Amino acid sequence: MSSENGQGGGGAAGEGAPPEQLALIRESVRQAKAPRAKPRTWRGAALAEELPVARVLVDKGVLHLDRYFDYAVPAELDADAQPGVRVRVRFGAGRGRVREGRREGGGLIDGFLIERRAASDYSGPLAALAQVVSPERVLSQELLGLARAVADRYAGSLADVLQLAVPPRNARAEQRPSPAPLPPPGPPAPGSWDRYERGGAFLESLASGGAPRAVWNALPGPEWSEELARAVAATLASGRGALVVVPDGRAAARVDAALTAALGEGRHALLTADAGPEKRYREWLAVRRGSVRAVVGTRAAMFAPVRDLGLLALWDDGDDTHSELHAPQPHAREVLLLRAAQDRCGFLMGGWSCTVEGAQLVESGWARPLVASREQVRRTAPLVRTVGDQDLARDEAARAARLPTLAWQAVREGLKKGPVLVQVPRRGYVPRMACAQCRAAARCRHCCGPLEARDGGALWCGWCGREEGAWHCPECGSFRLRAQVVGARRTAEELGRAFPAVPVRTSGREHVLDTVPGSPALVVSTPGAEPVAEGGYAAALLLDGWAMLGRPDLRAGEDALRRWVAAAALVRPQGDGGTVVVVAEPTLRPVQALVRWDPVGHAVRELSERAELGFPPVSRMAAVSGTAEALTAFLAAVDLPGEAELLGPVPVPAEPPGRPRRPGAPPPGEQWERALIRVPPGSGAALAAALKAAQAARMARTGGAGRSGRGAEEAVRVRIDPPDIG
Repeated sequence: MSSENGQGGGGAAGEGAPPEQLALIRESVRQAKAPRAKPRTWRGAALAEELPVARVLVDKGVLHLDRYFDYAVPAELDADAQPGVRVRVRFGAGRGRVREGRREGGGLIDGFLIERRAASDYSGPLAALAQVVSPERVLSQELLGLARAVADRYAGSLADVLQLAVPPRNARAEQRPSPAPLPPPGPPAPGSWDRYERGGAFLESLASGGAPRAVWNALPGPEWSEELARAVAATLASGRGALVVVPDGRAAARVDAALTAALGEGRHALLTADAGPEKRYREWLAVRRGSVRAVVGTRAAMFAPVRDLGLLALWDDGDDTHSELHAPQPHAREVLLLRAAQDRCGFLMGGWSCTVEGAQLVESGWARPLVASREQVRRTAPLVRTVGDQDLARDEAARAARLPTLAWQAVREGLKKGPVLVQVPRRGYVPRMACAQCRAAARCRHCCGPLEARDGGALWCGWCGREEGAWHCPECGSFRLRAQVVGARRTAEELGRAFPAVPVRTSGREHVLDTVPGSPALVVSTPGAEPVAEGGYAAALLLDGWAMLGRPDLRAGEDALRRWVAAAALVRPQGDGGTVVVVAEPTLRPVQALVRWDPVGHAVRELSERAELGFPPVSRMAAVSGTAEALTAFLAAVDLPGEAELLGPVPVPAEPPGRPRRPGAPPPGEQWERALIRVPPGSGAALAAALKAAQAARMARTGGAGRSGRGAEEAVRVRIDPPDIG
């Protein structure tokens, strides 16, 4: 009951009532506690005596509302309304809806209380906090600062980033107390880290409280999860926390088992989507409350609120699952780099292969290489053999069954000792145009973008849209182009028919195997879904190399090498008879890097070429897509940095009917275009700020809907550092 209703109790409604009843009503009003909880408006309620203003971030994922709003704090919410808690507020009331000096109306919306203040910068009347959802302080100042840095880098809103950083509330999990923290463990022995030239020194630095930064080229084999666990144990021994981010749940389970073996139960948390909302939130709260100091998880764990961070570790940063699908689509590698700079902690980015971004970190001096000697690499890597087009042309078996004799022999010999892995590119690998003579990628003479064959046979640039009518190869001078696709599924069927007595197991999108027995079998897998074999595979076939190398992607060569190395790393060492056969032209750089087992050298050379041509990550890029009219209006309104280069726009390929819609793809029935904006090093922040300002201004004019709406703000999409620029 509001105070004005209480005051009206002796009005016209009470005329004619007996004196005894009137006295009883007055006594009841005097004894009533005023005001009672009124989460609707808190009309007439007294405000908190100290710091009566709450600064709130409302959960509206639109850029023109990416700021804080001030609300009054009722006295009854004073104790619970602390910085970092979840709140509900009234949002959207106009200036005309003011009653008793307090703004009312608007819809209830969730938010986070950022800080308490003595006074507001806003001169008008304030609405009151409607409700403190929970007294649990889930948003720390460190996490808020990281989320703001990520939002600014990716031209997104802070509310969208916090949607990724803070999991949804689960009341039952919140009510359960977290266990008491365990004392720090002792420093671990180096173990298999001794195989690396500076491995022992890296662990010693972590255990002594140092903050080493390294790009780690892991040796083939299953020891990588144990080595990550030892790095985490060394960090915990110094009294600090550690965070490990891996691409998928299978990798997280391996690191989880290794951490349990190294640290025991109760010292780390596993954060994956497979755990379910209650368990995941309970684990997240244990981290936030300081009960555990170590975390392993998939990309959502990159924001895990680990206290006193001493180490951030990322495994296989080239995997595309590290790129978040929801706005503003941050990449785990960039988030952890921002976090390492903010917390001044150790950093470890590792994998069997090496990305161009990893090579750039080493070249800039920000991180040190953590590699093994060439002798150690030769002892642990399998023997790699190649089959090129000339071999296929001379091979009768290859012409008949599209599989070379060398591959048949490798499979036959491997099945005598154990399982054989067959890696087959997944459907959807569409090749780009390349020189028919030397296989160099065909690129635009203006912007170095990929050339594509459109209807009628004409060549167009996939970046800037220019037509190319007189292309010739700058490497060998040839005028002929090619685009080759090999039937991967049929090749796998040929293998199964060739060895009818051998079981065939498949691992792919529909059903991904985690492990397979060490008995003889053919294991056909798509890239990234290869199961681990007990004792390692005896041999591996990497088929249809052109389908992977010929993808219309700047990272085609780097990604093909990464997937080949990941499969070959599961094969036994050369000394134990492990053999890998790759069906690809042996003169190509990624194939040569696989033969030499030198992914670091490949990444260094790729980085130097991208620097010369102005490709990412040396330059920064942004993709802007939408309908032709909306895109033209947006590009005319944005105030780009002076050194920005606009490429395009070009049409966005329509999604084939019947397939699920990809994130960022045009809505069904709409024809979109895409423009790329490229800036030199040092201008990435200015580009993101300009795009964010233009997008916010456009949303403010058109009245863009919220995160889940279908408002006008969806007509133009902005993505910083798009992974598929061609």
